[in-house]
Amino acid sequence: MANPKKQKTHSSTHQGRSHLALKKVVLNKCPKCGQALKPHTVCAVCGHYQGKEVIKVKLKSTSKKNK
Repeated sequence: MANPKKQKTHSSTHQGRSHLALKKVVLNKCPKCGQALKPHTVCAVCGHYQGKEVIKVKLKSTSKKNK
């Protein structure tokens, strides 16, 4: 395996890693319900994508259990 001729400097090492930084997540609003979601994804709350209902979402029951 090849070995480097000279040691890589501290700044050169960090410049090589400049593209490894985390990027901010871009969020859009669902036009139907207003929930924040990633672009090009189906809304998990209402199940709509590009103005059409793609999946049917079950609603959570709000019944209270008696103890």
